[in-house]
Amino acid sequence: MASVASSYARALAEVVLDEGLEAGAAVAELRTIAGLLAESLALRRVFENPAVPVEQKHKVLDVIVQRDGVSKPVRNLIAVLMDHRRIHFLAAIIDQFERELDARLGFAEAEITSAHALGTAEKRELEAQVGRLTGKKVRARYEEDASLLGGAVVRIGSTIYDGSVKGQLERIKEAIRN
Repeated sequence: MASVASSYARALAEVVLDEGLEAGAAVAELRTIAGLLAESLALRRVFENPAVPVEQKHKVLDVIVQRDGVSKPVRNLIAVLMDHRRIHFLAAIIDQFERELDARLGFAEAEITSAHALGTAEKRELEAQVGRLTGKKVRARYEEDASLLGGAVVRIGSTIYDGSVKGQLERIKEAIRN
């Protein structure tokens, strides 16, 4: 599944960036269509059913595209997914598409957990530090966890930077044991 989603996501990212389209708008359009599919069993059945002629599926898609102002590359991706009976991969493709865009545009998604709520200036400074560390522009999501006691834990992909008081105490405890 990952390779299927990755292939479609890479292809769409190339088209979107080559044509100079707004990447965020393409993601929003994909999410709109995914939302419609999630909400409507009837629409999902039409798009997924091999007994429904492709031309009819395309007509339904074109009505949605016209109504919601979906771009041609996104419309074409959905049509290809329907034609190849892979529309059920749409959610995975969207996730992979976002990761592909982030990689190509130099963004890093960071999950930052702090002991207390951070102010705007603290968030900006922390994001700047993470940006210097990774060499990328940072998009951060924030959470609070009082058990950290102080400081913050930053997760970027599978890499964790633990600057929390709790983490420091754990490292001291391990050093004493060894």
